[in-house]
Amino acid sequence: MTQRVYIFKGFERFWHWSQAGLIIFLMLTGFEIHGTYAIFGFAKAVHLHSIAAWTLVGLWVFAIFWHFTTGEWRHYIPTREKILVIAKYYSSGIFKHEPHPFKPSPLNKHNPLQRLTYLAILTLLSPLIWITGWLYLFYADWPAWGLGKLQLEWIATGHTIGAFLMLAFLISHLYLATTGHKITSQLKAMITGWEEVE
Repeated sequence: MTQRVYIFKGFERFWHWSQAGLIIFLMLTGFEIHGTYAIFGFAKAVHLHSIAAWTLVGLWVFAIFWHFTTGEWRHYIPTREKILVIAKYYSSGIFKHEPHPFKPSPLNKHNPLQRLTYLAILTLLSPLIWITGWLYLFYADWPAWGLGKLQLEWIATGHTIGAFLMLAFLISHLYLATTGHKITSQLKAMITGWEEVE
C-alpha cells in the first residue's frame, strides 16, 4: 500500500529543473569549447556558456536566499543515522527488490547518502567549477589581481575535472531517479511535488 506525501514545494521544483537545464546546457557548450564536437561554433559556444553560467549564478542567489529564509537548508545537514543501511540498500538490496529503508517526509526529504552527496556538490564540486570558471573568464585580469603566476592550463584542467564530476553525478542522479516505488514515481514527485511512499 502506498500513500502520497507532499515533499517538494513549487520553488524547489522550479529550482531543480531550471538548474538541471542550465547545467546540461553548460556541459553542452563547455564540451564544445573544449573541442569535443562542433554545434554552435567556438565563439558562440563561449558566449552562450557565459550567459548560462551567469544565469545559474542568479538562480543560486535566489535559491540560497529561499533555503535560508524557509529553513529548507536543514535538509542538507549530514547525518550518520541509517547511513550503513542506506549504503547496503544501494549496493545490494536494490538489486534484490528489497524495500527502500528510507521514507521521505516534508521534514526529512533526503536520505543520509543524498544529504552527503548534495552537501559535497554544494561545498566541494560547485566551488571548484565556479572558481575555475571565474578565473577562466577573467584571465586577462590575473596580473592586476596578483595571480600572474597561475597557469591557465591548471585552471582549465580543474574546470574540466569539475565538469566530468558533474557529468558523473548527473548520470548517477538520472539512474537513481528511476529506482523509486515505480520507475517514474520519483520523476513525478519532482514534477508534481507529491511522492508515493510505500
